[in-house]
Amino acid sequence: MLQRRFSQGVQVSVSYTWSKVIGVCCDALADNPPAIQALPYFALNRAVMGFDRTHNFNTSFVIEAPFGKGKRYWNTGGLRSALAGGWQMNGLLSVYSGSPFSVSASGTSLNMVGSTQRADQIKPKVEIFGNKGPGQSYFDPLAFAPVTEARFGNFGFNRMRGPGVRNFDFSLFRQFRLSERWKMQFRAEVFNLTNTPHFANPGANVSNLQLNPDGSIRNLGGFSSITGIRNTGREGLDERVFRFGLRFSF
Repeated sequence: MLQRRFSQGVQVSVSYTWSKVIGVCCDALADNPPAIQALPYFALNRAVMGFDRTHNFNTSFVIEAPFGKGKRYWNTGGLRSALAGGWQMNGLLSVYSGSPFSVSASGTSLNMVGSTQRADQIKPKVEIFGNKGPGQSYFDPLAFAPVTEARFGNFGFNRMRGPGVRNFDFSLFRQFRLSERWKMQFRAEVFNLTNTPHFANPGANVSNLQLNPDGSIRNLGGFSSITGIRNTGREGLDERVFRFGLRFSF
């Protein structure tokens, strides 16, 4: 973490985390049963946790305008100094990896109540297409197959990772001195300034995939498709949000 403390009207903070969180799949709070409850297969529960983010970068800044009384420029008073002085810009940029998810399958053939079935990986490598939207595949759906035998699939829990997140919040403040005691601050805030969508993980139950007799795809059934957003913004909103306010202090 790097930090420049507030000096000459500027403050900057930068942090980066590279991590890997491993635990018992797949409950982040560890207050629910494991995905596989049969003791002979309990070791299969070892997986990356759902809240793991491999890369997590954050930076924030506060910048005061260098104009007006006590500042470097236009500090001699007058209308220009009054209008340009007292402004403050604030920003917060967050960039981090997508969250892990599991590719599952119907547990009918498994016949083990309380345990979650895993899919079979049938291709050496799972290609990530990166597409978003209904009927589009984020990853190669033909890389997996459902299990039709009384066994667990060969693909481990939380071995796939969804889209990453990029978000930039920005605000502009202006300080007004109403009297020796009273101050008023105008605030204009924009959450998700770039209006960047933060996509949720794709559908991941391979048993929803429908194939033609020749092995081609007839219907994805939501498998491998991203059809939602994370709702990571303020008040659960994901799109750009403007907020204006006044703050009085004395």
